[in-house]
Amino acid sequence: MPRSRLSRLALLAGLLPALLLPIPATADATVGPASAADTTAGVPAGADLPVGRPYLEAGAVQDCAAPRVQRFGEASVTGAIVGAAVHEGRGYVVTRGIKPPVLAEIDLATRKVVRSVRLPDGPAAGAAEGGWATVVSGGKVYVGTYPVPDLYRFDPATGEVEHLRSFGREGGFIWSLAASPDGTIYAGTYPDGKVWEYVPETGAVRGMGPFVPGERYVRAIGADDDNVYAGLLDKGKLLAIDRADGTARELATGSTGFGAIADHGDRVLGTSGAVLVDIRKDGTDKRTVSLDSGSLDGLVVAADGTVYASARPDGAIYRYRTGDDTLTRVGDPPSPGDETRRMVLNGDGTLLGFSGSGGMWTMDLSTGESEFTDLIDAGIPTGAERPQSLLLDPGKAVYVAGHYAIEVRDLRSGEKRRIRVSGEPKVMVRRGGKIYAAIYPSGEIIELDRRTDAIRSLGFLGHGQQRPWDLEYDPRTDKLLVASAPLGPKLKGALTLVDPDTGAMDTYLDVIPDQSLMTLSLDEPRGIVYLGGDVLGGGGVPPVGTAASVAAFDLQTRKVLWRTDPVPGYRTFQDLKVHDGLLYGVYKRNASWFVMDLATRAVLRKGPLTGYGELHVHRGNVFAATFFGGGNIHRLGPGLDEPQLIATGLGDDWYTNPQLAFEPGSWWAWGLVGRDLARLWLDPSCPPLTP
Repeated sequence: MPRSRLSRLALLAGLLPALLLPIPATADATVGPASAADTTAGVPAGADLPVGRPYLEAGAVQDCAAPRVQRFGEASVTGAIVGAAVHEGRGYVVTRGIKPPVLAEIDLATRKVVRSVRLPDGPAAGAAEGGWATVVSGGKVYVGTYPVPDLYRFDPATGEVEHLRSFGREGGFIWSLAASPDGTIYAGTYPDGKVWEYVPETGAVRGMGPFVPGERYVRAIGADDDNVYAGLLDKGKLLAIDRADGTARELATGSTGFGAIADHGDRVLGTSGAVLVDIRKDGTDKRTVSLDSGSLDGLVVAADGTVYASARPDGAIYRYRTGDDTLTRVGDPPSPGDETRRMVLNGDGTLLGFSGSGGMWTMDLSTGESEFTDLIDAGIPTGAERPQSLLLDPGKAVYVAGHYAIEVRDLRSGEKRRIRVSGEPKVMVRRGGKIYAAIYPSGEIIELDRRTDAIRSLGFLGHGQQRPWDLEYDPRTDKLLVASAPLGPKLKGALTLVDPDTGAMDTYLDVIPDQSLMTLSLDEPRGIVYLGGDVLGGGGVPPVGTAASVAAFDLQTRKVLWRTDPVPGYRTFQDLKVHDGLLYGVYKRNASWFVMDLATRAVLRKGPLTGYGELHVHRGNVFAATFFGGGNIHRLGPGLDEPQLIATGLGDDWYTNPQLAFEPGSWWAWGLVGRDLARLWLDPSCPPLTP
């Protein structure tokens, strides 16, 4: 068994102490407060429990005057990384999801973290949560951050880190950095689609572009003495930009965006999805090779001209030389199912790589054998990240998904464990003894065995569907229902029906014409699933429609029964939920809600919300958990003309969308307060909860 596999198995087997609470046995109750106060083995309700001590007992009912919030520490702890660079025997990696981000220095000989610094907050509004882009120039490490597009510099000699420049406002990214031979730094940014030049000696800045109308992303970048090479994501173009005058030439167009670039003497290489483009810098002698499936996400060129490329979603490494007709796989993937953030060739015949999940590996290129090191084990500072999704297995466990991991809090033993997964689980559902998750950015559907923590892949959605936004289980047909969107400048989403036993998939592409799918809601008794669209698709291409549609899809006939646009001009749904003959909906870009009569398709009520998020039906009530308004929970029905505020001040710390997990027969629900896992008493008859 490869050493990388052994490391993974050891990680999966490890249990971390934590604080947990079991679900009490509760009887169903009507809306209204109860008289008994909550007790926790001598610990007051609302207090943090000592590390390693399980939550042994909880009351079944709660009084409105008693503490209604119980917090259990960091919901999801991460060691995931984005940017990585190497300089003089040290690796430099930037954490993902932690505020402020950490730049960690790794001794490559010992494979241990020896130093770390926090990136200070810049002057622009917002705060950095990571740095996709890293480069070394003049012996210093440069980092470009998101979601504030700021440039930082770290000096390994002094240990000092400084903020240099902001290239936009909150919501922007520095996606890529490159250094020319004379040390000038070039940055590719979003959403302005520009290339920025920064001269370290003087601090001078010059902006170039955007080079193609409507382009938002310069996703990859490279530089030589004469040109900057830019890979555009939306328009799928590889450009050569004259460093002297800023004029651009198109070298190649791909079927999708260019995600990696490498200088190769008189040639330049770029990856467009599964295709490797190899072309002279004057635009002649274009050659292409491609994988059968997946996409290429990293490139490095050896001194002898051999090119090594990494691939998603399997994490495999391939070898290529100009003139080859195919890419040749090298050994087993050193970090299976992972994304590669950086590769560097060592002088001893090994390839060094850094993986997005928070790993470092070396591969012997002569044998294909690899060794993997988890950066948490190496000592990288960890911290609370913004969770992706949450699932309650009543009376047994709470599952919180983050980046490349699912943390499981056992409600019976008081233990916590961390399971590696190959991406971001955007949504999870339970079926019997198994849990199913839909993964971004691969579009993979995975199965997690609740007893053994074993992971099984059911396959990939395909058809360009890499953003699975919603997932439900239909017990009548024993199928998983997936709503998805494409990645990049495409409009067409899909409904996919997945057999959880065999992995067989039936895909209904463009089921709402020229819209991606953001949400679905199953009306199980009638065998109808309601789909909510988004006219913007994957982004970067002009929409065809002006309003997001709802479509009713019959699971027996596999046909759309009808389609309607509930609110004209509102382009993107966030969530839909069926309850008692009514369809409740939340819009994303125009934060608002509506209720529609499914029999007449008439909108009965609508109005603004403080933010957008997920809908939940519990004990005959419809709740909306939202963020971008301080973190609120509203009750939307039944029979309400205005949303009823149930909780406020929970924080805006979800990564995907705020979610709740109600305990059966109780007003207790699991969610977040800030980045802490919390248990909230959400009785609608109580005054609004404020942590």
